[in-house]
Amino acid sequence: MARRISNEGSIADVLKEFIDKNKLQPGMDKIDVQAAWKSLMGNGVNSYTKEVVLKGTTLYVYLTSAVLREELSYGKQKIIKIINEELGKEVIKEVVLR
Repeated sequence: MARRISNEGSIADVLKEFIDKNKLQPGMDKIDVQAAWKSLMGNGVNSYTKEVVLKGTTLYVYLTSAVLREELSYGKQKIIKIINEELGKEVIKEVVLR
């Protein structure tokens, strides 16, 4: 009788290998960035946020308030820093507020 090769591994390792093998990381990053924006910005900013889109390393945030857009534009570097810290890696290099 042939012996089975052990393919045991933790679920985290298997999922990471699956994501890497199928090149799904950019899509996962998009979802993670959207979730991080919602959790970090709070209800006040989220109520004026229409859409959050990650294209490459640029985060596009579509806002319905010109005043909020102006206010957030002063803290772009801080936004980049806190979202990257939340994700644990450097995903965002630039923020564009529209």
